[in-house]
Amino acid sequence: MNPQTISFTLPKEHDNPESFEPPSGRLPRITRLMALALRFDRMLRRKEVRDYAELASLGQVSRARITQIMHLLDLAPDIQEALLLLPPEQTWRDTISERTFRPIIREIYWRRQRELFAQLFPQHCGKQPEWRTAGMTDGMTR
Repeated sequence: MNPQTISFTLPKEHDNPESFEPPSGRLPRITRLMALALRFDRMLRRKEVRDYAELASLGQVSRARITQIMHLLDLAPDIQEALLLLPPEQTWRDTISERTFRPIIREIYWRRQRELFAQLFPQHCGKQPEWRTAGMTDGMTR
């Protein structure tokens, strides 16, 4: 049996771990809420919690607030990804708030969600590679 060797080169900025500096700022609240929705969904699927009421009890928030957070999962996958990859905020006010995002969340068609997202937050809309959006234009297919 021959041992296999894998070699790779780290990017220049990571050659010296002591010189690595994390990006300054803080994660936008909408990014943290999106991650929380994904975590709650995983907990529900694994039956770690029974329902939204148990999540609300654990988080010491109302069931209505849990529902608002979980509605982020109704967004098109590329919008969810965009929210998770938002750059750190440098000021005290977030660029995107969950409240201003609610009209997009209420829209059931992914294509329309993308249009609204582009209208409301053009600075966060980048052209996605074709493989990312292939088969996701319909909005009713997941």
